[in-house]
Amino acid sequence: MATSPQRVTVTKDQRVNIRATPSEKALVDQAARATHMGVSQFMLQAALREAEDVLADQIRFVLPASAWAEFTALLDRPARTIPALRKAASKASPFGGR
Repeated sequence: MATSPQRVTVTKDQRVNIRATPSEKALVDQAARATHMGVSQFMLQAALREAEDVLADQIRFVLPASAWAEFTALLDRPARTIPALRKAASKASPFGGR
């Protein structure tokens, strides 16, 4: 007998409020209707997609397979000393501390 996967219920109790012009609101309303979603659901899905895209550009990158070997070779090579960086790192931070 196969068992069905358990569903996890997450309570959505956080609010996000925005202000829009009448024409912006009308456009969002029209798009939500066209996708058969409520305005809140439409806006949340659109915001989540955009948030994922923004963060993906900051935390993930993709290389073609042909460049992978060169990339890993560069990461694996021994570190080299760069005198200007050593000098900059030895100075006190303008923000306090070291």
